[in-house]
Amino acid sequence: MLLYDTPGAPNPRRVRIFLAEKGVTIETRDVNLMALEHRRDEFARINPLQSVPALLLDDGAVLTESVAICRYIEGLHPEPPLMGRGARETAFLEMWQRRMEFQLFAPVAHAFRHSHPRMTVLEQPQIPQFAEVQRSRAVAAMRWLDDELAGRAHVAGEAFTIADITAFVALELTHRARIDIPDALAHLARWRAGVAARPGVAAAR
Repeated sequence: MLLYDTPGAPNPRRVRIFLAEKGVTIETRDVNLMALEHRRDEFARINPLQSVPALLLDDGAVLTESVAICRYIEGLHPEPPLMGRGARETAFLEMWQRRMEFQLFAPVAHAFRHSHPRMTVLEQPQIPQFAEVQRSRAVAAMRWLDDELAGRAHVAGEAFTIADITAFVALELTHRARIDIPDALAHLARWRAGVAARPGVAAAR
């Protein structure tokens, strides 16, 4: 298999963390977004939506979207489970993964893309007012998540999962999105420090 990757980009980092936590190594090929390599014909043939990551399978099929790639890897390498076991656990984990994606990851990413000067080449037009609205939504999501983390070790329960990966990568992007994480969110800070200390997370920067 071959993973089309972009160091520094949040969605590919989610996949890299997932792979590292699984102990799985896949050959990678970097796609330089700032040089607009993803918009060239060569990569457009890989992914017509011109986004990373993309996973070229052994049979020549191409799988895109971060969570879909992670689910495929989970199927090949079920241990340790990062996407749940059984109907109930899997369903609740999917709920928390989507909550992290839509309530936290997306607002932070939108704020970044619509405000950071380097993103002007990728996001046209940039809308500063939209970025500001997304910042407030991201902070509201952090406050909500802090309350949730008061009662458990990780986002979806006691075990580390893909929901933690999504939330962690979102928080790692906040400084570039010019979003201040409130100091009072002690449970969020405790959780974030714990995730950052995981060898798989540290290895997938």
